[in-house]
Amino acid sequence: MELLFVHGALVRDGAWWWKPTADLLLERTGIRSRAVGLPSCGETDGRGGGLVADAAQLRRDLDEVDRAIVVGHSYGGTVIAEAGQHPAVAHLLYVSSYLPDVGQSQGVIMSGESDPVTIRDNGDGTLGLAGYDEALFAARFLQDADAATGRAAWERTTAQDLAAFLTPTTAAGWEGVDSTYLVCGEDRSTSVELQRFHAARATRSVELPTGHHPFLSRPELVVEQIVQLTAPRLL
Repeated sequence: MELLFVHGALVRDGAWWWKPTADLLLERTGIRSRAVGLPSCGETDGRGGGLVADAAQLRRDLDEVDRAIVVGHSYGGTVIAEAGQHPAVAHLLYVSSYLPDVGQSQGVIMSGESDPVTIRDNGDGTLGLAGYDEALFAARFLQDADAATGRAAWERTTAQDLAAFLTPTTAAGWEGVDSTYLVCGEDRSTSVELQRFHAARATRSVELPTGHHPFLSRPELVVEQIVQLTAPRLL
């Protein structure tokens, strides 16, 4: 059993974001983790292809394992949907994420927010965060993490291919797959209402008293949930 982590939009270096949870998970369970590099964020050989390329990369990583838990954070859930069903997937774990219908794009999903994250068109085929500096980013996305973590996270924000947000999904990889949704009850990025809407599509859901990135701010809570879902009755 391995765990594959699919990070959210407009950031890079997924392994860094997941590391506090990965280290604790390995210590407590022996389960090894790795982060999926997203082409749309420039993490593989060249940026491009948007959602389709990201989903293809997830499938390639799944092809290398026998069984896996796949964690989707925020935009990562849309990547899971587009990747479709894969025989290696034992369980899907969503963290403040999305289980979209076929035909929905990331942009459409986010358009329903009353206070959406502001994004700008960079004019070169990419999008980026608009109106944020280190302090504002930390206050919205990592208010429950320490200052050093907030600073390091800000340094890992990046531009992302426009097609990651505009491409409608052609599959719903979550359908028929056992799944758990972690609702982040103090999230200032994705509304709790939108989280609960998507959580209702998962097999089960749990609410955590955290901001948008519990795997950074409260890794023990995330590991606790993974330990529970790896019980023999589930996997």
